[in-house]
Amino acid sequence: MDPLRRVTPAQKFALAAKLRRTAPPIERHAWSLLRNRGILGLKFRRQHVVRGFIVDFYCAAERLVLELEGGAHDGPDQRAYDAARADVLEAAGFRVVRVRNAHVTPAGLETVLTPLSSPRSSPPVPVSVLTPCPPLPSGEGERRTG
Repeated sequence: MDPLRRVTPAQKFALAAKLRRTAPPIERHAWSLLRNRGILGLKFRRQHVVRGFIVDFYCAAERLVLELEGGAHDGPDQRAYDAARADVLEAAGFRVVRVRNAHVTPAGLETVLTPLSSPRSSPPVPVSVLTPCPPLPSGEGERRTG
């Protein structure tokens, strides 16, 4: 089904690295929005190998695959391939979201990703903030010289 399935995993990782270096402008723009937890605090990886496929963006915490779609995805053969690929990934437990290039904006990505992300709990508070540490008994914790 996928022509990339005939190559070794090492070749797929090398191809993914090459795709990261030669990303088209819209992917670079999307990455600038998604990187460093820029949208909804979700951590994404770009051009990541998932189940033998190289996906545009992947969020491991949400098992979410984000694919950008430009004019190259409009042909009937490509649409069939994209649908079959999405079926394989969804059968493996991943959620696949396709976003048109025109919707790659901060508001557009938030609109698409908000219903898919699980509710975020507040980060855990360190124990030292909740209860102050009692002072050490005399003689402990002092630096010895000599």
